[in-house]
Amino acid sequence: MIDAIELARSRHKLHLWAYVIMPEHVHLVFWPTTPDYSVSSILTTLKQSAAKRALRYVKRQAPDFLALMEDRRVDGAIVHRFWQRGGGYDRNLIEPVTVLNQIDYLDRNPLRRGLCERMTDWLWSSAAEREHPGTGLLRLDRASVPSVTK
Repeated sequence: MIDAIELARSRHKLHLWAYVIMPEHVHLVFWPTTPDYSVSSILTTLKQSAAKRALRYVKRQAPDFLALMEDRRVDGAIVHRFWQRGGGYDRNLIEPVTVLNQIDYLDRNPLRRGLCERMTDWLWSSAAEREHPGTGLLRLDRASVPSVTK
């Protein structure tokens, strides 16, 4: 997933503001830096890249798991699905305070789930990178994150 995020970031000219990769889902907060972006194209880049790599891994390392990934299409064909059906959930964050609240929500997600004792302990999150730049799995584009002024 880390490689898929970097690919989408590069291909779609995104600034990454926050991320958390959980055992069964992913949250991202990013800012498209060009006015002609497509959320659908961004999601396709993220999902296809990660799914192809995961399927290759499962075929090589855990072939018995393939049966759990089977999905029957409407035409009867059986495919192996990594992501759930559907497009996921996305929304535009307009107000700076909403962006900052969403970033805080992402950082706290592993803590709420009991996966770590401190937010910065979860390796697959932007919390550690935000607190100690250079320590996270992905670099954040901190300079473009909006701030709330009073």
